[in-house]
Amino acid sequence: MSRSPRHDKILQLVRENGFMPIEELARILAVTPQTIRRDINQLCEDNLLRRYHGGAALGSSVENEDYFARKGKLQNEKAHIADMIAASIPDHASLFMSIGTTIEVVAQALVATHKGLRVITNNIHVASTMSANPDFNVLITSGVVRASDGGITGVATLDFINQFKVDYAILGVSGIESDGSLLDFDYREVRVAQAMMANARHRYLAADHSKFGRNALVRMGHISEFHVMFTDARPPDALSKLLEQHNVRLVMAES
Repeated sequence: MSRSPRHDKILQLVRENGFMPIEELARILAVTPQTIRRDINQLCEDNLLRRYHGGAALGSSVENEDYFARKGKLQNEKAHIADMIAASIPDHASLFMSIGTTIEVVAQALVATHKGLRVITNNIHVASTMSANPDFNVLITSGVVRASDGGITGVATLDFINQFKVDYAILGVSGIESDGSLLDFDYREVRVAQAMMANARHRYLAADHSKFGRNALVRMGHISEFHVMFTDARPPDALSKLLEQHNVRLVMAES
């Protein structure tokens, strides 16, 4: 489900002030402290805030959530997004597929429905899933394997990616700010994603609603660099306006 307007207001206040006490949030929003505590708990589950004694602050911009925790969250929403992306990819297309739990679900959707795909990925889990289809040609990049999530990064990864020009790049992201900035946690992963973007004719961004307003350290790019954004709920107003201004097609895979 998408966030409520009250959740968006809580996030706005925390961004503006750095830390907001529960009692102050309750006063501003004219609800009980118990309601604010429930709201903060939900936003912490989405990894958008961190709870501290008496209040809340932004989630960490330097450390991503554990891979298995991310993989277990919003599974239905990711599946809906994956189905919409799969429906937009023709058979016999060439693809870049990046690191990310949503991209892994996209791989599951594609392997069950498509034929003749040529896939280049720096994600061990995507490569394993896609190679189950004998009609696919799957190339996995060289580079250093990240033990935490099976992502592959490094100079060798960039050199490998830059050898190709593909039809579609299907990328995930850790956070999207209201000004359209796309954010992630690992600069090495970001460089690989940027290389995929530069070498693809069509760029697809897969991002569930928990990425809206999420904090992260490294700038990957801007929403205007993508042709289509696939998500499960309407983005905040400022981001929606940016999508319209830059002619980025919005596809909402709502349940």
